[in-house]
Amino acid sequence: MQRIKYSAFLDKIQSAEEAALLIKNHNIVGVSGFTKAGDSKTVLPQVAKRALYEDLKITVLSGASLGYDTDADLAKNGALYKRMPFQADPTLRKSINNHDVLYVDQHLGQTADMLQKIDKFKIDIAIIEAVAITEEGYIVPTTSVGNSPIFTENADKIIIEINTTFPETLAGIHDVKILKKQPNREIIPVMKSDTRIGDPYIKIDPSKVAAIVYTEVPDSPAVIADPDEKTKAISNHILKFLENEVEEGRLTESLLPLQAGIGKTANAILSGFTNSKFKNLTMYSEVLQDSTFELIDSGKLLFASASSITVTEACSNKVFNNFEQYKDKLLLRPQNISNAAEVISRLGVIGINTAIEVDIYGNVNSTHIGGTKMMNGIGGSGDFARNGYLSIFACPSISKEGRISHVVPMVSHTDHTEHDVDILVTEQGLADLRGLAPIERAGLIIENCVHPEYKDQMLDYFEEAYSIGGQTPHILEKAFSWHTQLKKKGTMKVNELVSQSI
Repeated sequence: MQRIKYSAFLDKIQSAEEAALLIKNHNIVGVSGFTKAGDSKTVLPQVAKRALYEDLKITVLSGASLGYDTDADLAKNGALYKRMPFQADPTLRKSINNHDVLYVDQHLGQTADMLQKIDKFKIDIAIIEAVAITEEGYIVPTTSVGNSPIFTENADKIIIEINTTFPETLAGIHDVKILKKQPNREIIPVMKSDTRIGDPYIKIDPSKVAAIVYTEVPDSPAVIADPDEKTKAISNHILKFLENEVEEGRLTESLLPLQAGIGKTANAILSGFTNSKFKNLTMYSEVLQDSTFELIDSGKLLFASASSITVTEACSNKVFNNFEQYKDKLLLRPQNISNAAEVISRLGVIGINTAIEVDIYGNVNSTHIGGTKMMNGIGGSGDFARNGYLSIFACPSISKEGRISHVVPMVSHTDHTEHDVDILVTEQGLADLRGLAPIERAGLIIENCVHPEYKDQMLDYFEEAYSIGGQTPHILEKAFSWHTQLKKKGTMKVNELVSQSI
């Protein structure tokens, strides 16, 4: 009970099963959690169990993806009516693509604004994970802040899950400020990655707290594959490009604050900085991964600001068993501040994100397979691509034994237009698209980024399109021919048939 400093809450302690009964059919539930960190690990799973034998469908909002099988269990048990703003679960993904669950894929920096503007998204219950509760009844979050502050402000009732797995020394790394509703919003006075502007806890109305549940379930560990030859090559291309920017006098050896998406490629890119020429680096990002702590340990990274800490089990043990070693180098913020256009632009963040596919003019698809099937979601990539100092997108040039090219004539779904993309990079090379017209972009992307197995095929397409004319030359009846070829024949290569399914 020592983690509850507000004595009036002591009689609110319940089991997860009891607290889950507070959630009713058609409720809108705001749950803490950002990329598997700091999410509801006991109450929301109990809601999923109830849906097996009750008529129970809810709308779930979070910061980003939830950990373990929470999204999967909610989906397969029929508990989800609508989900937003991000997910990364295969079972839920299938339900979304089968139209069993409605999905709102949203820029992560915009969810809080939506809740302030649209009354129909009033939160019935917020479920927030905490490491402790202060003397005033305020919530000290665990490993993420995400959308928790706006959820608690907007909610009618609050359920708090106190997670004793995390050390109480987490208190102090959070920087929480709730922004005013537009159009009367104040300036967000973050001038550097380590600028503090808020409180180390989430202020709430204690009368809203309906239940407190204890848990000792750790965060679902991130699963990150070791860098391979492709991801190492991509990282090296980016490092070489940034080194040239320093030589040309456009950047210093400290660069500007770094942002990177999640996953194998992004983690490998950041890991590459460990043995680079750069020094005194900072981060202003969404998620702190294993590579963040590698860079801190190497002395390369001075400070990292984000909205969550999402790491592998090994990294988690290292970090949280020695947290005082890292504490003064970290800040966790609400995601409408970590992803705020104003701050990203002011700091000049270098955004490094991954793509599913890119096209010869620099348009990027981050979300859909074959133009229709949702993968995960846009996440925060758009927040950083549109507003950063540099917008870098990376992907492999090919996959599936060469049957798929990730550089195509026209992307099958557009998340980031050519206007918001500065750099494209594959393991083949890097294309600096700044200041180039569409025709110039196409030539550079084909030359530097397309895999040799597809280069002639791409040149044939572009040369035919160019002969027809236009500012952005395309042959509309052939623009998606690579995708239809893949669907029909199992490969994007012309005059080749592959029997096995993709």
